Amino acid sequence: MSDTDLLFTPAAKATALIRDRKLSPVEYVDVLLKAIDRAQPKLNCFRVVMAEEARRDAKKAEEAVTRGEKLGPLHGIPVSIKDLVDVKGVPTRHGSAIFEDNVAQADDVLVQRLRAAGAIVVGKATTPEFGVKGLTDGPSFGITRNPWNLDRTSGGSSGGGAAAVAAGLGPISLGTDGAGSIRGPASCSGLVGLKPTLGAVPADTTRDAFGNNVFAGPLSRTITDAAIMHSVLVGPSDKDPWSLSGPSQQPLSPKLAGRDLSGVRIGYIELTANPRIAADVRTNTRASLAAWEAMGAVVEEVTEKIDWIEYEGRVLYQANFAVFCAQYLPKWQNQMDPVTLAFMDRGRQFTLADFRNAQFARTALFRKIQSLLARYDFLVTPTNARTALDVTHDAANDEVIIDGVKCGITRQGWTSYQYPFNLTGHPALALPSGFGADGLPTSVQIVGKWGAETDVLRLGALFEDAQPWAQHRPSM
Repeated sequence: MSDTDLLFTPAAKATALIRDRKLSPVEYVDVLLKAIDRAQPKLNCFRVVMAEEARRDAKKAEEAVTRGEKLGPLHGIPVSIKDLVDVKGVPTRHGSAIFEDNVAQADDVLVQRLRAAGAIVVGKATTPEFGVKGLTDGPSFGITRNPWNLDRTSGGSSGGGAAAVAAGLGPISLGTDGAGSIRGPASCSGLVGLKPTLGAVPADTTRDAFGNNVFAGPLSRTITDAAIMHSVLVGPSDKDPWSLSGPSQQPLSPKLAGRDLSGVRIGYIELTANPRIAADVRTNTRASLAAWEAMGAVVEEVTEKIDWIEYEGRVLYQANFAVFCAQYLPKWQNQMDPVTLAFMDRGRQFTLADFRNAQFARTALFRKIQSLLARYDFLVTPTNARTALDVTHDAANDEVIIDGVKCGITRQGWTSYQYPFNLTGHPALALPSGFGADGLPTSVQIVGKWGAETDVLRLGALFEDAQPWAQHRPSM
């Protein structure tokens, strides 16, 4: 196997080769670190590369194989960790100059679980300041670029991990998703990205545990790798109340066991809060639906009016930044991302009544989605309304252009399909649907019932089998 083929080998296959002693974790990590050295100057997708620690852990992984020890499902697999998540002994900078020297004293519970499964942490992936926007750049680290086109964004806020996986710099990455921050980068970068059900994967460090809308999950090139990584992350934590009584992972629905989807009903939603969808995204999304229809599924367009609470969601999002970042302004304002500052300024304008009404609207949207999922097994939407934006796009002020028409800021005109399911808590999976007219990836989103990640992943796997995508590789 060539080094390039190894870099694009799925985690499931790589760990099988390691178990069979056909692949050395030490050699694997060495090839990967050399690839990171070559790609990092172009992509800027890592905030920290943990070369010494990765080589140490790879040696331990190889010794475990030699001793015949019981091996975890990700044994010897390199993983990058978003720079919002603690890795012991390494700074968690949150994409900000404010936390330049914030060395983590312990691994986050999710990093603990990945290590227990045998994964090898190779570095911290870039994120915009506090994960504030759908592009990955910032004054403290520069611009993270998309390996499919270096002038375009890899999305945000898990853009570093997405760029890394898309470029073959590790088969999996741990992302977080507060308003689409796993699914948006997956869409931009031609990847699989899973936002789990609220409570399925613990969020130990979220500031508002009871009102949480931030989720952690995998970025990968295949459905199988996403499913394996998700299975490692799930389970309760004493620090997350939703996880303590959260939804158990439901078993696979019997009607999804084979390739005949005759009993499956899919509700298709073409527009949410966005006024337009790009023609190439529409074409590829409808082709995805046609693939499931060819397997026997019934696809019905949802035409009823739905309040997607874009304004109320913006109230919740921007007011949170206004409150928790206020403490940093006296010392750090001149070094903060202008987008963070703009969102804070807008958030300060909202009233307490605005905030409480937004919380009520969140409940109403949840109940509306529940009613739709009483009629349908899945909801399907595009993931983004167009392909990746230019890296120069100002997320606070620039309008998204679709087919020559201005469509509002990113959450209004581009990522509009994503944030609603952070607010409702339903599992949502982004997966590649093809390529746009500009040669960049497009993506389709599958939304399922609470706790039905297995069903969502299965529907995605059937599409992956019908229309494979992992063989496509960017040429930088």
